[in-house]
Amino acid sequence: MDHFRNVGLIGRLGSKAVIDTLKTLIRFLHDRDIHTILDESIAELMPGHGQQVCRQKSMGEMCDLVIVVGGDGSLLGAARSLAKNHVPVLGVNRGNLGFLTDIAPHEIETRVAEVLEGKYMVETRFLLDLTVRRGGEPLGEGTALNDCVLHPGKATRMIQFELYIEGQFVYKQKSDGLIVSTPTGSTAYALSGGGPIMHPKLDAIVLVPMFPHTLTSRPIVVDGNSELKLVISEDNKTYPTVSCDGQIDFSLAPGDVITIHKKPHKLKLLHPLDYDFYSTCREKLGWGTKLGE
Repeated sequence: MDHFRNVGLIGRLGSKAVIDTLKTLIRFLHDRDIHTILDESIAELMPGHGQQVCRQKSMGEMCDLVIVVGGDGSLLGAARSLAKNHVPVLGVNRGNLGFLTDIAPHEIETRVAEVLEGKYMVETRFLLDLTVRRGGEPLGEGTALNDCVLHPGKATRMIQFELYIEGQFVYKQKSDGLIVSTPTGSTAYALSGGGPIMHPKLDAIVLVPMFPHTLTSRPIVVDGNSELKLVISEDNKTYPTVSCDGQIDFSLAPGDVITIHKKPHKLKLLHPLDYDFYSTCREKLGWGTKLGE
């Protein structure tokens, strides 16, 4: 228990259930003489909480462990802020699917107690860094744990772009866009686009075309260390958007260049000892069980 003396708490906004869970966690941790630090965004919704407060991006420097209460979207945002500090992150599910936030609210005290006692497994997940350049000059930068997605934005026209992998030309495509996904994101938007499910331990990136004009365009799985480049065609008649985890957007113009590569810092994700990726898939995706069960 001495390993985790300062625990950061992050919660999804706009949910009473999340607030209730955070209050339970604060009481539970204080009973064990553990110092808690609240993310300032959620702290504003908890008057009289009496806890230390800090900005989410500073939490990694101050905490030995961060607990995220919410859905996978909450953890995605936290991952982008915390990965550089290598602080371990534990997810409590107060959302929908919960591929990343795998602790159920009713088992919080039991599961967190196990983590404090050192009974947990550690999993590292890599992120993607994205840079947009216009005329050779950087226009914007973003990070994604799930995916970087080129899409039409508010327009309904197809996008014309070129794809390069490790400097080699792959194809010129006309489609609704492209999903560039990590193994973590393979069970998210990429899955709905027809991409493969990848085990989180794989060091690979999948590229999933979105409604390509050519029916022979299929998802491609490449090495996780590959550098990808997307060039928006000068002949493009629309101004598309590129998004990181669906939470950070950049507006693009014809001729813009997007580069995507693995981030040097990884997310350190904690799970209960009985965590099983395939069991999670069965539960969340409705896969069949063994015969006789």
